Amino acid sequence: MVTSRRIAGPAGPLTRRYLVRRRRVVVAQFARQRAHMVARQIAARGLTDARLLAAVRAVPRECFVPPHLRAFAYEDGPLPIAAGQTISQPYIVALMIDAAALAPGDRVLEIGAGSGYAAAVMSRLAAEILAVERHALLAEEARRCLGRLGYGNVAVRHGDGTLGWPEAAPFDAIVVAAGGPEVPGPLRRQLRIGGRLVMPVGARPGSQRLVRLLRRGEEDFSEDALGLVSFVPLIGAEGWAEDPARRDAGRYQARSEVE
Repeated sequence: MVTSRRIAGPAGPLTRRYLVRRRRVVVAQFARQRAHMVARQIAARGLTDARLLAAVRAVPRECFVPPHLRAFAYEDGPLPIAAGQTISQPYIVALMIDAAALAPGDRVLEIGAGSGYAAAVMSRLAAEILAVERHALLAEEARRCLGRLGYGNVAVRHGDGTLGWPEAAPFDAIVVAAGGPEVPGPLRRQLRIGGRLVMPVGARPGSQRLVRLLRRGEEDFSEDALGLVSFVPLIGAEGWAEDPARRDAGRYQARSEVE
């Protein structure tokens, strides 16, 4: 008598178990790379706040880069994303967040959400993150990715970031991930007294000083410089004009020159 044996096909239980195990291996590999990145690229450069380091260790950066670039997610540099933009060097993301000095109850405005990575990190440090992104495609992708990963205290909208989010102001901190000729007036006005604003500022796109403003009073701001950086240009009514030459000059540059 000939007997038949059941063989699991492509969707069978053996395949599913293999895929689950394979995914666990990949997740563990990325987690090790993330821990190494935090130790060698961030803590070793002098950023030692325990809350910040824990937040960066917890956020899967590989989920915020294009699939074909995930193998490079934890390298010490920026990576291209959609719409000719970038996800910044991990260290510069951490540096800007550290400079913003986020507290657990803070409400934060981010300008230039990109793929949503910095918003995800900040969401673990503050109560609420409102992020503005001028590219509709990026805003939608960031919103979808953040939702899928469970970052429920982040809202992303498509709009002109140089105008801020006036109906939700004031903010305890504002982080601007694009370089402008000066800090836009609307962002200054939307910062709470006692609040911090961190932004790259420079006379030409692609080369800026990273500055931090502290609002001491209605018209009283103090400023300190944190180093030289290179970011994509801040395009909008209160920033650079939309210009192909300027846009190309800023493409794929978000690497900090702070070492």
